[in-house]
Amino acid sequence: MSDLQSLTTSLSTHLPAPLRWGGSIARRMRQFNIALEGKHSGSSNTDALTLADLTVQELLVGALRDGDPRFLQCRIEAEETTGDLHRFAAEAPYTLALDPIDGTKQYRDHTGNGYATILTLRSRDTLHYSLVFVPEAGEFGRWVQVVGDTVTCGDDDPGRPAADVVATLPVMRRIEEPAVKKIYLIGFQQHDRANADRVSETGLQGVAADDTAGCLYDLLARGEYAGSLIHSPNVYDYPASLQICRAFGGDSVWVHNGQPVHFDELWMDERASMLRLPGIIATSPYADVLEKLVGLAKDWNPVRYAE
Repeated sequence: MSDLQSLTTSLSTHLPAPLRWGGSIARRMRQFNIALEGKHSGSSNTDALTLADLTVQELLVGALRDGDPRFLQCRIEAEETTGDLHRFAAEAPYTLALDPIDGTKQYRDHTGNGYATILTLRSRDTLHYSLVFVPEAGEFGRWVQVVGDTVTCGDDDPGRPAADVVATLPVMRRIEEPAVKKIYLIGFQQHDRANADRVSETGLQGVAADDTAGCLYDLLARGEYAGSLIHSPNVYDYPASLQICRAFGGDSVWVHNGQPVHFDELWMDERASMLRLPGIIATSPYADVLEKLVGLAKDWNPVRYAE
């Protein structure tokens, strides 16, 4: 067994239970007023922050710290600042990334149930492991796991150990010709809906983040969405979609040059306290969808914040 295979196997063994526990905490805390201040980018999706984000991250960082000594040999990038982040490697070939609650705005405002907890493992070039738990999808929550090029997805069963459930999830295949090719858009500040309309003019169906019912990663895994167009995505949640789409035979590319995404060119968004990739990125399992998105957005402004 290779070192990478051993590492991803250990993640799939040790992390499902803490993600499930974090989901239970998030569901419970959602019943209370737990909103916090702290981010000031001007985007309501980006700036949403709750006590649950901090609590769930503390739990997951602790699970990584204690789960396997090899986890501490990885770098870690987490959306919040809580937990023993300093105990992980400063330099390493593999990076763990955490988003304790992806979709905090809908979580906080009770406008949807598509929020999720996300863990990924990546190297410079690509993703190797993704684990997503959507606490309020279905009756007990839903899992998406990607190991290498294998995507699995299915409902949780709290009557069984979480690792056993994740190990037996059904394998997902790309739907060759979806009836509707929905494209998720986020990051264009106040222009998400307007740009979604521009996507729809290409024959695809653009859907702004605020209008998306459900979790993007679950929707991609089950073939209900055909991709995304994201301005300067962060490293905590977006990479899971990259891995899903590459596993399905597609890609994630910068629209200005059509080149595959890698993780050498990151920048710190001080307004949002987030590490991001630059520019606009199109992601899809389908070559024709990528071609349309690149053709549409290649000349759009690559600067996130227009002064």
